[in-house]
Amino acid sequence: MPDNIRIALNDRSLMTDKVINTHRDTLFAELVAEPSTFSFNDAVVDVFPDMIQRSVPGYGTVVRMSGILSEQYAQEGTHVYDLGCSLGESIRSVEAALDGRDCHLVGVDNSPAMIDKVRTLKSGITWHLADITTMPLEPSSVVIMNFTLQFIPIEQRLPLLTKIRQALIPGGLLILSEKLTLPDPDMNARMIDLHHDFKRSQGYTSLEIAQKRDAIENVLIPETAEAHTQRLDAAGFSCSSSWFQCLNFASFIAVA
Repeated sequence: MPDNIRIALNDRSLMTDKVINTHRDTLFAELVAEPSTFSFNDAVVDVFPDMIQRSVPGYGTVVRMSGILSEQYAQEGTHVYDLGCSLGESIRSVEAALDGRDCHLVGVDNSPAMIDKVRTLKSGITWHLADITTMPLEPSSVVIMNFTLQFIPIEQRLPLLTKIRQALIPGGLLILSEKLTLPDPDMNARMIDLHHDFKRSQGYTSLEIAQKRDAIENVLIPETAEAHTQRLDAAGFSCSSSWFQCLNFASFIAVA
């Protein structure tokens, strides 16, 4: 496979020039004595589209459905947020789905490298470099957090979801996608093994898998599906449900 790849950010954008140059992820291919703590720096941003597609089973489905769900729930004159937007795949899926509807599309990330990269792309999206736990939110009809909450300290997760619930208009939608841990230790271990098998099928070596796991171990803290649904209820959402799961990765919707 060529080292330099042009990645379309969503299926609909294949009809446009809205693509981003990226490289194949080989960040953990060489043995190091002490892998550094994982962060969304320039090196990660340079390979991020390849990394996430090869690491998260079902990622493309989650991105596409973020657009489809937003098309149903987005209301004109409100904001649609992608919190922890990385390179904007989800919010750009929304932009394509809404096709000119009068909504304020906003992508937010705390990684300067991510925001610097995505600002080079043509879009009608506003990009903010900000901490989503402290950034005020405008009245919104859709909020997306795809694989973001897992990087937030656990004690800050309920206050963040409560703030999102308060910003959402009645009937507004939260899309929340996360890596899960399973309550049964044996099944959890099986799911982890299956995820590693998935990554091997995508071309990662056992060394890459092990070194990435060590680097991200104390950065990404997964929880059970039950913990997520209980927290959504505590934050004040009227109802919530999982709509998708592949191995130990799942996505939920919650209605304000």
